[in-house]
Amino acid sequence: MADGTGDGATRGPVVWAMAVREAVQGPPVAELIVEVGVNLHADLVEAAVDSGFTVAAGEPPATTGVIEVGDGRVERLLLVGGRQGWEPGSRVEVSPRWLAAAEGRGEAVVVVVPPQDWPLGPTDEDLGARVGTFTRWVEEQRVAGRVLHGAVSVRGWA
Repeated sequence: MADGTGDGATRGPVVWAMAVREAVQGPPVAELIVEVGVNLHADLVEAAVDSGFTVAAGEPPATTGVIEVGDGRVERLLLVGGRQGWEPGSRVEVSPRWLAAAEGRGEAVVVVVPPQDWPLGPTDEDLGARVGTFTRWVEEQRVAGRVLHGAVSVRGWA
């Protein structure tokens, strides 16, 4: 079972971000954005594709993926019918707004982005500006076809 929590020097980091995106129609969309290190990226992409993820264009397809939530955080992302689990190396908080969006739609969207490209910007930059930069970057990656996405169920509801 892949977990992404091994030795960061040999396996690479696993970075998670939670977002709530307003939808054109219907309730907001809960998103879990995942980046893994170069050494794990091919494994994550293969597992995501085997679970039904596609290149992020149009609506995300239904997949066999599951996000497990408990104790106010993401515990793991299960792929390939639960045979592969990807766990964050540090606590990833789940906001009440994210949970409400996931409950409102009955699912969340997982977005798998390419490794080592997060536009973090200067740490002294305003948080709102950093979030805006990151949001634009994810959209650029989607348009360029470098991102996979899929709709997954959410289990646990913190």
